[in-house]
Amino acid sequence: MRFGPVPLDEATGKILGHNVTREDGRRLFRKGKPLTEEDVEQLRRAGRETVYVAELEPGDVDEDSAAGRIARRLLGDGLRLSGPSTGRANLYATCLGIVRVDIDRLLQLNRFDGVTLATVQHNAVVNEGKMVATLKILPYAIPQETVVAAEEICSNGSGLLRLDPLAERTVSLILSGSVSSRDRVVRSFESALQQRLEALGSSLANVHFVPLNEQSDERRLAQKISEEVASDVDLIILAGETAIMDRHDIAPRAVEQAGGEVTTFGAPVDPGNLLMLAYVGQTPVLGAPGCARSPKDNIIDLVLPRLLIGDHLGHEDIVAFGHGGLLEDVPERPAPRSQLA
Repeated sequence: MRFGPVPLDEATGKILGHNVTREDGRRLFRKGKPLTEEDVEQLRRAGRETVYVAELEPGDVDEDSAAGRIARRLLGDGLRLSGPSTGRANLYATCLGIVRVDIDRLLQLNRFDGVTLATVQHNAVVNEGKMVATLKILPYAIPQETVVAAEEICSNGSGLLRLDPLAERTVSLILSGSVSSRDRVVRSFESALQQRLEALGSSLANVHFVPLNEQSDERRLAQKISEEVASDVDLIILAGETAIMDRHDIAPRAVEQAGGEVTTFGAPVDPGNLLMLAYVGQTPVLGAPGCARSPKDNIIDLVLPRLLIGDHLGHEDIVAFGHGGLLEDVPERPAPRSQLA
């Protein structure tokens, strides 16, 4: 593609390279407009003798055609296309779901000169109608070979971009603590978790409270976990008066007594360090820290959607949350006076 000024006699059929304004500052023509004979006459009447244009060369694909071709290859499950217009095509979610992005191929695509694709984050939860990606062809045209190579990257394998729908799941909440704390614990956890689940298309099917005492803590909790697994729930959430404080605390031991395995204890996320994740067979058991009672973003908002959609999370998945895991900005506390002396 060539850029440069041309006499108005040669401008018809070429693409206007820059905006053109009248003497009063109002815009006469917007950049990117293919110039017609009538446009050229208006430019003459405006006192112009030359105009800055872009001219496609053999083998070039105009911006809208290039954007449309590449975007259609990006159009994975659960997405719809809007555009292209002025070299831009947008992709939107067709339902509530989790966006899956092949990050390596996204990097490959954005290395092409003149091609840019911006997406929401991999594993982001989006509602129906949310824009999840925008593709922009920067110049007025790009070479055919670039378009073909970009198309190939977008459509290889399972696709660069897709949306996995969040379906309704059955979730059981098992709370524990002293008998005197029952009402407070149920009230604080049930409401917050119900709101989170409803936002993800699910709800609490069962809420149980297991009173703990020093003699039978593990046995009672293990029995309730086993009962919920046997009822074929999709997810069990454990929470209580006191958060799980150690890999060998009551809740992890109860999971193991129920025949399960603790995948990980602890998460590099704040709020939410005291997370436990375990599995009894194929049923995930999420040990929620105390921050699950808060409406503010915490580890639960990272893990819960993934478990509801059926992702099997291991230790490495939880460890990976450390990058971006600082979810709350806590101001530095002033040092005690004794340290300032």
